Amino acid sequence: MKIVSFKICPFVQRVAALLEAKNLPYEIEFISLQDKPQWFLDISPNGQVPVLITDGGQALFESDAIVEYLEEAYPALQPGLSPEEKATNRAWAYLATKNYLVQCSAQRSADKATLSERAAKLDVAFDRIEAKLCDTRFFGGNEIGMVDVAWLVLLHRAAIIEKNTGYDFIGDRPKLKSWQAHLMQTGLAEKSVPAEFEDAFVDFYLSDQTFLGRCKENGGCKKNAAELADACC
Repeated sequence: MKIVSFKICPFVQRVAALLEAKNLPYEIEFISLQDKPQWFLDISPNGQVPVLITDGGQALFESDAIVEYLEEAYPALQPGLSPEEKATNRAWAYLATKNYLVQCSAQRSADKATLSERAAKLDVAFDRIEAKLCDTRFFGGNEIGMVDVAWLVLLHRAAIIEKNTGYDFIGDRPKLKSWQAHLMQTGLAEKSVPAEFEDAFVDFYLSDQTFLGRCKENGGCKKNAAELADACC
């Protein structure tokens, strides 16, 4: 299998993380979204990454369709789930993926007012998952599942932001914090991105064009969104 990818795309990371969680071999080819090759446009009707080219040569697009294919075509991460449980998990996974671009937008905020507004939208999803989580290592128990793979992307990027700036998107959500820690301990975050991912991520999201980037250069932001009024600028 081969993934066609852009280095810091969250939807691509979700697919790669699932392949890693299933221990499936794959290749990856990176393209520039500013100069998309014609061969890519020929196989991607929406002109977006990821595209997965299966072992049979079929090009699949849209990350939701790709991960469903991988879960059906290869041994399931959580075998034996009922149809209701599978549908519930798909819904919780979707809550994560529909917030990927919300998080991207928040990270690129040019000023603290914009960051506060955009982070508040992400807070809604984080509050909902915090209320759903139990005292287990992962979402459905002590084994990685499809929901974990979807949320890994958000939690990995939140961890990078906090490490580099001190700004904590997760805040006072102890179950979410614990889940984040357990997911980071699996190593899936690092395995699902290229070696130069963090540098590329920081260059784009923490440049001097962003509020968080300027905080980084000035010694870091305070940790909670509620304290942004007193944060550096």
